[in-house]
Amino acid sequence: MIFYFSGTGNSRWAAKTLASQTGDTLVSIPEVIKDNCQFTLRKEEHVGFIFPIHGWRVPRIIREFLKKLTFVSNDIDLSSACGRHYCFCMVTAGDSIGKAMERFRQQLSAVPAGQQLTLEAVCSLIMPESYVGLPGMDVDSKEKEQEKKEVACKELKTFSEAILQHRTAIQGTPWGWQLLRRGPVPSFFSGPVGGFFEKYLITDKPFRVDSSRCVKCGICANVCPVSDIKGGLGLEPEWLHNGKCLTCFSCYHHCPHHAIEFGKRTEKKGQYFYNRKELH
Repeated sequence: MIFYFSGTGNSRWAAKTLASQTGDTLVSIPEVIKDNCQFTLRKEEHVGFIFPIHGWRVPRIIREFLKKLTFVSNDIDLSSACGRHYCFCMVTAGDSIGKAMERFRQQLSAVPAGQQLTLEAVCSLIMPESYVGLPGMDVDSKEKEQEKKEVACKELKTFSEAILQHRTAIQGTPWGWQLLRRGPVPSFFSGPVGGFFEKYLITDKPFRVDSSRCVKCGICANVCPVSDIKGGLGLEPEWLHNGKCLTCFSCYHHCPHHAIEFGKRTEKKGQYFYNRKELH
């Protein structure tokens, strides 16, 4: 069972591709987080988590999901050796992940569901950039985008083989731990910089719509993973300012007429989502 969250499609692609190679069932976190989040595991079923990194930290929706997540099992004892469930985590990022995996590991172990699991394997995939919320930050060129996708395909295949072989943690260190793309000074980026992101940049307040370009298609409201946009076909979008926005930029990137902006920070910047066709 693979639990995943995706804004612009990178993590969705990774989850679907990995599931096709491992035979695991996919569960979209935004689709189930409003429910009780209790799941039944089959004997020796995998438990995987796949999501993007936001501001060098674990997205809020993942942290909230972990707190709600519970398991029941067909095994007599979920944590017994004979009923062990292989656990893994894969994250995606446009550049580096800092110490986000360390944070995820700590957050997982702190919740009841995580106490029934041992994180055995981890992976970070560098995917096309989608964060456009700061000056100087834009989507990748088409050439760089394609290059990242090709490398990610190879690395994902290696990770799926590790899962199928049940490569396990050695002396408490998950398989793939040393290969994570932490980048320079990871503690600084996941610490003070990540804190700045969460406090000031993860917000829906700067989002606005250019009425002259908006065709009221409703796509932005439909793709928002946290239902933070009031809208739909025939309606101009309105952000609810309810504290749920993840600033994943899914609304911005999916708008077919580039009618959504994040203040002035996204003006004249590109758009990206996985398998996006050129918009004219």
